[in-house]
Amino acid sequence: MSIKSLTPQFVEHFPERLKPGELYLAMEFATAAHLCACGCGNKVITPFSPTDWQMSFDGETVSLKPSIGNWTFKCRSHYWVRSGRIEWAGNMSQEAINAGRRRDAEAKARQPGRPSGEDIRQPETQTPSLLGKFKKWLRF
Repeated sequence: MSIKSLTPQFVEHFPERLKPGELYLAMEFATAAHLCACGCGNKVITPFSPTDWQMSFDGETVSLKPSIGNWTFKCRSHYWVRSGRIEWAGNMSQEAINAGRRRDAEAKARQPGRPSGEDIRQPETQTPSLLGKFKKWLRF
């Protein structure tokens, strides 16, 4: 059963079990977590940074940008979180996904304080998990 909206829950730590329809925001860690909007039950982690996601809170609802593309999940869901509502986006080709990943890696490499000489290229067939992205972001 797909999720139509996400209710913000500001937390110090993410709960062990996420509930459908809840968007957990751990501001100390600049990260949000929720269950995939398609209903598959996968955890979606969205770190906040200039080169990852941005979060806005209007006092009642949360918006995230850019869209959330769960390309490593079997469901391959793709959606926006706008004012707490899930707005479904279209599927993307693997070529478009790879191009987006390259742009993201290049943007991260341009961030001040980034170690020089780090290889930012990823093999086009490699699909990092969200947990892997989160761990990499924490090291950054």
